[in-house]
Amino acid sequence: MSANAFSAVFSAFVLAALGWRTWLGVRQARHVALHRNTVPTDFAAVIPLEAHRKAADYTLDKQRLGLIETWFVDGVVLLALTIGGGVAMIDALSERVLGDGHARELATVFGVMFVSALAALPFEAYRTFVIEARHGFNRTTPTLFLADLAKGALLAALLGAPLLLAIFWLVARTGTYWWLYAWLAWLVFTLLLVTIFPRWIAPLFNRFAPLEEGELRTRIEALLRRCGFRAEGLFVMDGSRRSSHGNAYFTGFGVNKRIVFFDTLMERLTPAEIEAVLAHELGHFARGHIPRLLLLRFALALVLLAILGWLYGEPAFYRALHLDAPHIGAALAGFALIVPVFTFPFQPLSSFMARRQEFEADAFAASHASAADLVSALAKLYRDNASTLTPDPLHSLVYDSHPPAALRIDHLRRGREAQSTF
Repeated sequence: MSANAFSAVFSAFVLAALGWRTWLGVRQARHVALHRNTVPTDFAAVIPLEAHRKAADYTLDKQRLGLIETWFVDGVVLLALTIGGGVAMIDALSERVLGDGHARELATVFGVMFVSALAALPFEAYRTFVIEARHGFNRTTPTLFLADLAKGALLAALLGAPLLLAIFWLVARTGTYWWLYAWLAWLVFTLLLVTIFPRWIAPLFNRFAPLEEGELRTRIEALLRRCGFRAEGLFVMDGSRRSSHGNAYFTGFGVNKRIVFFDTLMERLTPAEIEAVLAHELGHFARGHIPRLLLLRFALALVLLAILGWLYGEPAFYRALHLDAPHIGAALAGFALIVPVFTFPFQPLSSFMARRQEFEADAFAASHASAADLVSALAKLYRDNASTLTPDPLHSLVYDSHPPAALRIDHLRRGREAQSTF
C-alpha cells in the first residue's frame, strides 16, 4: 500500500467514525429530550419529575459538548497530527533541539501527548467549570484543577519515560521481534503500576481515611467473610473535594487490594444500601472479571504491538506521517493516534461484554446482600448523579458499559421474585 492509499483509507475511517458518533449523539439527544417530561414508571416513586428533568438537561449539555469535542479533537487535531504532518513537525523539532537519540524519541512522544492534551484541555475545563457547576456537581477549584494537571503530567513523565526508554533500547537491540519484548516490558510495567497505585499514586490526588468502626464497618466485614474476600483495608476517599458525584470501587492487586468509598456516597446511602453496592463490586471480583479484563488487555496489546512491528517496516506508514525514515518515537506516537480510528467498530462488543459483567455482579450482590437494598441504592445514585433514565437504546448499546437503569432494576426484581418462589 502506498502512502497516499494509507492516508486515504485512514481519512475514510476518520470520517466514518465521526459520522457514526455524530448520528448516535443526535439520536441520544433527541431521545432524552423527547422523554424529559415523563419519569419512567419504575422510578416514579423515588425520582421526582424535577430531578428527571435535571438529568435530561445534564445529559444534553454533556452530549452537545461531546460532539463538538469529537469533531475538533478526534477530527481536526487528529488529522493535523497524522496525515497533516504534525507528528513529523514535532519529531523534526525534537531532532533540531536534542539531536538524534533516545532524548529525541522521548521528546517526540511527550510532545505529541502534550499537543493532544492541550487540544482537549478547553473542553475539560468547560465540562468542569461550566457544565458540572451549572448542574450543581462541581467542587473543583481552579487551583485544584491546575494542580491535578501538573501532578498528572509529572507522573506521566516519571512513569512513562523509563518504559519508553526500555522500548527504544529493545527496538535497537532485539531485531525484528522487538515488539514481543516490548510487550513483555509493558506487561511487567502494567502489573507493577496496578500494584503500587493504591498505596503510592492515588494518595497524591486524594485523602484516604480508614472506615470508622460502627454498624457499616461491621456489616461490610461480615460481607467480606461471607464472600471470602481479603483486602488491605476499607477506606473513605474525599471525592467531595472535586465533585458531588458518589461512587465506590476496588483498587490494587494481590495483597494491595483496597475497597474505597467516596465520602459523597456515604452521605446518601444507608448502611444496608452501601453493603449492597459493595456486594455488587465484590461480584466483579468473585466472577473473575478483573483478571479476565487484564488478560484481554494483555492480548489486545500484544496484537497491536505486533501490528506496529509490521508497520514500522512499511515505508507507506511513516511516509503517510510525513516522516523521511522510521523513528520509533514518532512511530509510537503516530500509531497511538491511529489505533482508535480503526478499532471504533468494536466498541459495541466491548460495551456488551461490560454490561454482561454488570448483570453478573448484580446477581452476585442479590445472592449475598439484599436485592431490594441494591435497587434502592441504584435509584438514589441515578437520581443524585443525574444519570439519564431514558437513553437512546442504540446509543446505549454502543457506548454504555452499564445496562440502562430500567433494564438493570427489572433484572434485579425478577431475580428476587424467582428466589421467593422456592
